[in-house]
Amino acid sequence: MKACYVTGVKSMKGNSRSHSLHATNKTWKANLQKVTIINEKGEQVRVYVSARALKRGVKRGTIKRA
Repeated sequence: MKACYVTGVKSMKGNSRSHSLHATNKTWKANLQKVTIINEKGEQVRVYVSARALKRGVKRGTIKRA
C-alpha cells in the first residue's frame, strides 16, 4: 500500500451513505505524488509524497527536490 514518505498518510476506509442511509464501502485515497527528492544522506530517492507535505516541505526548506 502506498504511503507518504514524509507524513505516513495513506488511504482511509469508511462507508458511503445514501439518502436512505444504506452503507457501501468507500476508500478515500491520499493525494500522493511520485517525486525525486534528496534524502538525509544526500542521495536522490524517488518516493511518494502527499501534495500537502510537498507544498509545505518545499516552502519551509525541509524537502529538497532533485
